[in-house]
Amino acid sequence: MWIQQKANQPAPITELQGHTVGLKFECNECQTEVFTDLIGIPAPDHLANSVEDDGQFEKEEIKCPGCDMVHEITVKSTFDGVTFDVSDVAPDKVSYQIPPAEQH
Repeated sequence: MWIQQKANQPAPITELQGHTVGLKFECNECQTEVFTDLIGIPAPDHLANSVEDDGQFEKEEIKCPGCDMVHEITVKSTFDGVTFDVSDVAPDKVSYQIPPAEQH
């Protein structure tokens, strides 16, 4: 089941930590629906000095199959939750899902 990311609210870290997720979004250049391979969710940094420092990042790149535009994907994991940032795509246009085999 695809879950649409909310623009100002991270996804719950308790549901995603330790899993991989697939992302889908619409290319802002050609409007092709793009699906990623599975991306790991990093754990927040328990040794961070402050809440602002607790983020761990996973970066990926994916090429749009419609127009060959390269999108950079950043997965940021903090104690507040997980955000998926796709270059040139609005946050509320990005959806994620945990593969069915990994769901509890």
